Amino acid sequence: MSAAAGRVGRFYTAARRHPWVLGKVADWKIPLGPYTPAQIAVAVGGGFLLVKTIPLWSWMGPVPIAAWGLAVWAVRRPKIGGRAPLQAALGWVLLAWQPHGGRIGGRAARDHAARALLGGFTIEHDAVPSSAPAAVPDQTAQRAASRRPRRKAASRVPTRRPAVRARREPVGPVSEVQRLLALAEQGGGAR
Repeated sequence: MSAAAGRVGRFYTAARRHPWVLGKVADWKIPLGPYTPAQIAVAVGGGFLLVKTIPLWSWMGPVPIAAWGLAVWAVRRPKIGGRAPLQAALGWVLLAWQPHGGRIGGRAARDHAARALLGGFTIEHDAVPSSAPAAVPDQTAQRAASRRPRRKAASRVPTRRPAVRARREPVGPVSEVQRLLALAEQGGGAR
């Protein structure tokens, strides 16, 4: 059995989705219904606004009430990017509410506080290998001497310290390329 044979794909198109409506039970419907959540919101909000502002529009007669009914009918099946208006508005609110950096594992993703990255390096002088061994100073003794805490001049007691002697080690090639170059200089290397 191949890996492709075990895969299952499902497609849910808009034609198979049913809108969420109020006022439909089996075959019975509310008069002029069923109503979508957008229609209910416009009906309740518009009715409240009309009742509170009766002195302002009463001279127009039934025109504001007809406009209210038309607005309730107009929001019956509107789509904003294929979504109902309340769902689209909720999507925009949730998008604005998201953290700026996004989420990782359900938690807000944040940048770590800046911290200094400290490091160091050593520059060593590589001399051309010669036939005579060169004197190489003892670097561990130099490092230890530079790390000792310094005392104040008044409390310093003169003590006799042993002299640091340089260890003599032959300087040889460090890498294979340097070894081949050294052999070539001596005349015994490959050409």
